[in-house]
Amino acid sequence: MTHLYDTLRGFLETQRQAQRDFLAALVRVPSDNPPGDCAPHAEAAAALLEALGFAVERHPVPAELCAENGMISATNLVIRKEFGSEEGPVIALNAHGDVVAPGEGWSVDPYGAEIIDGVMYGRGVAVSKSDFATYAYALKALEALEAEGVALDGTVELHLTYDEEVGGAIGPQWLLDTGISQPDLAISAGFAYQVVTAHNGCLHLEVTVSGRSAHAAKPETGHDALEAATAILSMLYGLRDGLKAVRSSVPGIDHPTLVVGLIAGGINTNVVPDKVTLRLDRRLVPEEDAAGVEAALRLAIEDAVEALPGISVAIHRLLLATPLGPLPGVERLSGPLSRHASAVLGEEIGTGGLQIYTDARHYMAAGVPTVLYGAGPRSILEANGHRADEKLVLADLNKATLVVAATLAELLGGSGDDDS
Repeated sequence: MTHLYDTLRGFLETQRQAQRDFLAALVRVPSDNPPGDCAPHAEAAAALLEALGFAVERHPVPAELCAENGMISATNLVIRKEFGSEEGPVIALNAHGDVVAPGEGWSVDPYGAEIIDGVMYGRGVAVSKSDFATYAYALKALEALEAEGVALDGTVELHLTYDEEVGGAIGPQWLLDTGISQPDLAISAGFAYQVVTAHNGCLHLEVTVSGRSAHAAKPETGHDALEAATAILSMLYGLRDGLKAVRSSVPGIDHPTLVVGLIAGGINTNVVPDKVTLRLDRRLVPEEDAAGVEAALRLAIEDAVEALPGISVAIHRLLLATPLGPLPGVERLSGPLSRHASAVLGEEIGTGGLQIYTDARHYMAAGVPTVLYGAGPRSILEANGHRADEKLVLADLNKATLVVAATLAELLGGSGDDDS
């Protein structure tokens, strides 16, 4: 594939500054989720993509579906590029444009896309607006390859969605469920150098503990919801310690975790609390059964307060993201990606798992072999993902784009000698 590499690399070198400018323009348009008013960013992205010569399909999500998923607005963008006949595979490339809010502690403007020593800073620059740029310019490189007379056969689709931070139900899942796309293979946004074939699942539960208020001078006349919540917390932290013994066989994934991330309740200092709400995050390793984990956790919560008079609990599921595990056929993606990444990066790049969850799981649930790969750092922590001063080494953007372009060329039957 020497000729293919030379052609792809040569084209991408001419596009290096344009690609950085494209990414910077995406970072400069806020798309925080929540609140999830993301249609304006989608329109800005569509305009940038149309300036690159792409035909962009805009698929607005109905307002009621946005509201049901805790968002104000979302528009999914789809680009389809056919090469040769319709006999080749349909390969989807998915990245999300919604981001978590910047939070405190930034040393630069979180929407400034400032570049310091070859590193771009900004909210979403790594997770995952970088992959808008990676995938768009990889597709442009394929067009350049075709213009050089290299025969390609198949279709590449870009799926640019806006609801990953709330689960992906009105992004990738909606595109698949409505039949807007029916891909054979999918590559989703990457967060690491390795090719990711598995990741954790996640269960979010909201637990409302109800009792009866009373004057603090006569606490025995009430039923203390906070005391009951403390019993639940003690039980949960005991469970958390035991999760360390549940080991995953997937490299890069250790064990399940449990965190109580939010507590609210009470009326005033001098009143017995009548209601306390807890929100918890339970991460699942790929080997766990999501429904079984949820059922056991619900039962343990109810049992923790069963003996307390006047106390009731209501448990509401906020999110259930099933783990991503490798499907048969995923080696069609993981093999070429690992090989090309190893060649471009100059080190052995294998496959493994990540201790996060993503909307890539929706492709897997639809039976589409899926991996994660893109312009990621060696770890999501290195990129300050979801933290202050999120960053991306721009050389990694260039390398990842070449890796993805070379992989797509191989999957679409691009011919050339084997010396890559």
